[in-house]
Amino acid sequence: MEARKLAEIASYHAHIYFDGPAQRVIAEWIRERVAERFSVQLGRWHDRLVGPHHMPMYQIAFDVAVFPQLVPWLMINRQGLSVLVHPNTDSPYDDHLVHALWLGEALALNPDVLPRKLKAGEELIDPVVPNTAPVMQA
Repeated sequence: MEARKLAEIASYHAHIYFDGPAQRVIAEWIRERVAERFSVQLGRWHDRLVGPHHMPMYQIAFDVAVFPQLVPWLMINRQGLSVLVHPNTDSPYDDHLVHALWLGEALALNPDVLPRKLKAGEELIDPVVPNTAPVMQA
């Protein structure tokens, strides 16, 4: 066995899951608070199931340097919603299913759509391009 290097983590994703109108309101509140406090890339709302996800959600993409502030903030502000936090390395399968961190209830994912290993030179994850303008401290 050999320890993997932290430099293998290109970035992170947090997926905020919601089910129904009441939870969507909570997800909107979280999204607005995140945008006010963190330099991240807020993804589109997915009211239909996409990728390995079995519930509606949106994604927050963020750089490694943002992790120590954003993830603890989500821990105490998720308002009961399930949140999946995962690294982005060369193995989307392992990132989502082995190395993931769940805040709240862990939800089922569809592993069949996740590549085990990226091919040489293949990039599944685009670089994080923040689309927020934080005006508050976490």
